[in-house]
Amino acid sequence: MTAKLIEICRKNLILFGAFNIICGLLIGFALGIYTLPILTAEKGLNEAEIAGLKVSVKRSGSFVRDLEGSDIFHWGEGVIMVSDEMVWLDGEVSPGPDYRLYFAPAFVETKQDFLAIKDQSVEIGSVGALRNFSLPLPDGVVLDEYPAVVIWCETFSAFITAAALS
Repeated sequence: MTAKLIEICRKNLILFGAFNIICGLLIGFALGIYTLPILTAEKGLNEAEIAGLKVSVKRSGSFVRDLEGSDIFHWGEGVIMVSDEMVWLDGEVSPGPDYRLYFAPAFVETKQDFLAIKDQSVEIGSVGALRNFSLPLPDGVVLDEYPAVVIWCETFSAFITAAALS
C-alpha cells in the first residue's frame, strides 16, 4: 500500500510540475507580447518639438480612455493634432503591436463601428512611438473629408482609440 501511495504521489508531482511549466511558458509568452512593443517603441517628439508644431495646427481632437471600445489594454489619451503636412499626438497610447492611424469618415467608439467604415478610411501610417508620435500625411489626403482619427491594431484587429477632429 505504501509503494502504491508513493507511485500515485510521484505521478501527481510530475503532472503538477508539467502544468506549472506550461502555465509559466504561457504567462511568459503573454508578457512578451505586451512588453515587446514597449522595448521596441520609437522615440516620440519632445516637448519643444510639440510646442513648435502647434503653430501649424489646422485641426485637433482628444483621445480619452473611457471610450466604449477601449479597455485597460487598449486606450489612448492626449491631444491629436493635424497640420497640412503631418499628424502628431501630445499624449500616449497603450502598448501594443502593429498600430495604424486612420483618418475616418465618422467618429466611432468600437471595433464593430470601425470595421463598418474601415474601407472608407485612409491609413495614414504605422504608429511607431507610444508617446508623442508623429506621422507625415500622405499626398492627396484632403483633411476636410475626414472628421475623425482612429488608432487600430492590425495584427489583432483591435480598436485602440479614436478622436473627433474639430
